[in-house]
Amino acid sequence: MASNNNTSGVTLNKKKFHVSKVFIYIALAFWALTTIYPFFWVILNSFRESTMIVRDSFSIPWPGSGGTFSNYTTAFERVPLLGSYFNSIMISGIVTIVVVLLSGFAAYGLVRYQFKGRGFLHSMVIASMMFPAFATIIPVFMMESSWHIVNTGNTLLSWLSVILPQIAGNLSFSIIVLMGFIRSLPIDLEEAAYLEGYNVYQIFFKIIFPLAKPSFATVSIFTFLWSYNDMFTQMFFLRSRPQYTITRLLSEIASIAGIDYGLMAAAVTVIIVPVLIVYIIFQNNIVKGLTAGAVKG
Repeated sequence: MASNNNTSGVTLNKKKFHVSKVFIYIALAFWALTTIYPFFWVILNSFRESTMIVRDSFSIPWPGSGGTFSNYTTAFERVPLLGSYFNSIMISGIVTIVVVLLSGFAAYGLVRYQFKGRGFLHSMVIASMMFPAFATIIPVFMMESSWHIVNTGNTLLSWLSVILPQIAGNLSFSIIVLMGFIRSLPIDLEEAAYLEGYNVYQIFFKIIFPLAKPSFATVSIFTFLWSYNDMFTQMFFLRSRPQYTITRLLSEIASIAGIDYGLMAAAVTVIIVPVLIVYIIFQNNIVKGLTAGAVKG
């Protein structure tokens, strides 16, 4: 009888679970639709002519019913998308590599080493996250101008003028994320490596880095996407069109396209879709990296 009661109790609990989740799923589905629909709408209109967008911007542009690929060909002809993509990838890639290395070293040092001022440095890292880029852009611009790396016409110096503030802006978040994961790693492996004659750098790259791959992947993805989308900093330091990144170019599309809404939609799609693809592919790494260090053991 006890067994039957337990079985019925489990069945009731399962039924309650499914019923209670229905409203949550409905709410999440509605929220997902409101979030996804604007992207879907822009992509649809990128295959329409401008006159059709004004007349009917909600129907699906099937071939023969007003659908066209001419907006994409025009976008690549009138806007230097390929060159801007190259600038974006180079800048974001360099920023990501440097941030991963510096934040990894800093996080490992703050977690594993006891030294004077360690608590103060940790507090400063957290405090630095409270200052937005808008509050520091003017002194940063003046400092870089004194270094003669702003508005020089040199592509490498223009990249450097964007890379430096983006590295500084991403370090604090990256250090905090990596500290949480490294703190959860057992120190026994590092002690055994010391006994085997490993130095600090060998321990970091051969033990810490492989074990903390989820968190390093999270930091890399967030840093790359943030750098890629950082139009505010790029508008300050990239003034010549051959040096524009893809998001910096986005601010020029409205003036280039005028009232050509189809061209604008195509250009926006070309810029945004790669970011969505990267996020969709690596979303599991993002979640795993943010939560892996939350529970020790």
